[in-house]
Amino acid sequence: MKIGFDAKRLYNNFTGLGNHSRTTIDILTEEFPEHEYYLYTPKVRLNDVTHPYLGRQNCHTIQPRGIIRGSAWRTFGLVNDLKRDNIELFHGLSNELPADIFHSGIPSVVTIHDVAFRTFPDMYHWHDRKIYNNKWKYACNHADRIIAISECTKKDVMHYYDVPEHKIDVVYQPVNKLYYTPLEKEETSPYMLYAGSINSRKNLLGIVKAIELMPDDLRIPLVIVGGGGSYKQEVKRYIAEHHLEKFFVWPESVDNAQLQSLYTNAQLFVYPSFYEGFGLPVVEALLSGCPVVTSNVSSLPEAGGPFALKADPRSPEDISNNIIKVLTDNAFRQEMIASGRKYAMDTFHPTVLARQLMDVYNKCV
Repeated sequence: MKIGFDAKRLYNNFTGLGNHSRTTIDILTEEFPEHEYYLYTPKVRLNDVTHPYLGRQNCHTIQPRGIIRGSAWRTFGLVNDLKRDNIELFHGLSNELPADIFHSGIPSVVTIHDVAFRTFPDMYHWHDRKIYNNKWKYACNHADRIIAISECTKKDVMHYYDVPEHKIDVVYQPVNKLYYTPLEKEETSPYMLYAGSINSRKNLLGIVKAIELMPDDLRIPLVIVGGGGSYKQEVKRYIAEHHLEKFFVWPESVDNAQLQSLYTNAQLFVYPSFYEGFGLPVVEALLSGCPVVTSNVSSLPEAGGPFALKADPRSPEDISNNIIKVLTDNAFRQEMIASGRKYAMDTFHPTVLARQLMDVYNKCV
């Protein structure tokens, strides 16, 4: 089968949506090498991350060839290229589909990651919210199948876009393959870990307040991995005003291998986000043998499974109590590590997810 993909994020984005695009192609080409994968992108940012996809067997990178270029080609010119290449199925990997896909005769699938611009509108400019909403609505109305990356996202799609349940399949987000090969733990000074974007939805300030509530003899540093803007500065101001600087470490730059090592050697991973489409860092932590304290809302109970502790993200006291439980009960912590890793391996293994994706494709063709 010739399968086309919107690969703009794969070749030009190096965080969430780009990582999802790359890991999706990784697991499909590994599990189903008999198919041909066409990666459509308006441009290619060539580096060590993207270069392997240009020469990968059974992968074909397609860029604009005519007058229409950039985002206009991606929206209005792509369908003509899909027809020219005899694509049998198109997958929009990041919440949108090209115009006229519905009338092209080519079956289509779209992955919806979240509707954060609807659930946390204050984080988005009104103009961006309008654009996103129109794109999501068009994709949900015109795709043959919708993939939601969690049961939580599925419910949001049904609620906000009036999509019937039978049209949506839940396929969890793939994880970078390095996390399926555990590292040996090293002897390090004790620390906790947070990894993710630093914005109000992720609730880093809630973690800071939770650590502030902990007894002095239990406080250990929190290593914070992720970029941010005004909210990050707000968190840093709070830390400074409450004289907590020695409990927070801010690495400048961390690559995937270094992040895996940080997960592996942390005493626990803390991620009490208010809303996530999936919660990928939680799964990365579990696969790395790191116990998790996360939220009891949104998709995070799905990502964490039965062996992560779930706190009310609105309550620093609840977050603090859960952190203390992990740090003081070693037998419980070891059970969290072993059972959490097994849950993550069973639920989010690349073979499992690739087969689920192919099942969705086969429903369309």
